Amino acid sequence: MKITITGRQMTVRDSLKELVQTKLAKYDRFFEDNAQAQVTFSCRHGKEMIEVTVVSNGTIFRAEEGADTFRTALDSAMDALERQIRKNKTRLEKRMRQGAYAAINYMPEPEQDEGEPRIRTKTYPVRPMSVEEAIMQMDLLGHQFFVFVDQAGEKTCVVYKRYDGAYGLIIPE
Repeated sequence: MKITITGRQMTVRDSLKELVQTKLAKYDRFFEDNAQAQVTFSCRHGKEMIEVTVVSNGTIFRAEEGADTFRTALDSAMDALERQIRKNKTRLEKRMRQGAYAAINYMPEPEQDEGEPRIRTKTYPVRPMSVEEAIMQMDLLGHQFFVFVDQAGEKTCVVYKRYDGAYGLIIPE
């Protein structure tokens, strides 16, 4: 697994880099050799935050945790990743081998003036998928919605999580 470690407005110590590589090496059994991991360290609201994103054959696993120390946050993030993998194991086994999704390309945030609204732009290649696949991908990312192309109707659709815990689907006319 290729691991990229970055720090937002900070420098990551070598001891933390080694710890991340050791912890992520334990997850090599779940992912193929072409998997890529992006680990970002930052400090927000008095907490030390860590964000771990693993892309394997286009399937994205993401965990973001905060704690008093980076080590505690890293342990929590690794536990969250393992829960995601185990929860979706049967659904993912087939898809991970087939490379069901294309990799997401994250674009860096442009610098903006103080008066302008902050807009974070993400681009990713869209491929047709079923509603069930879109819901699974949304849950793996931990997002409230997910945009996809419906394989049945070839329309761009949005699946979202409702406040009551159910899911919604927006289909354009």
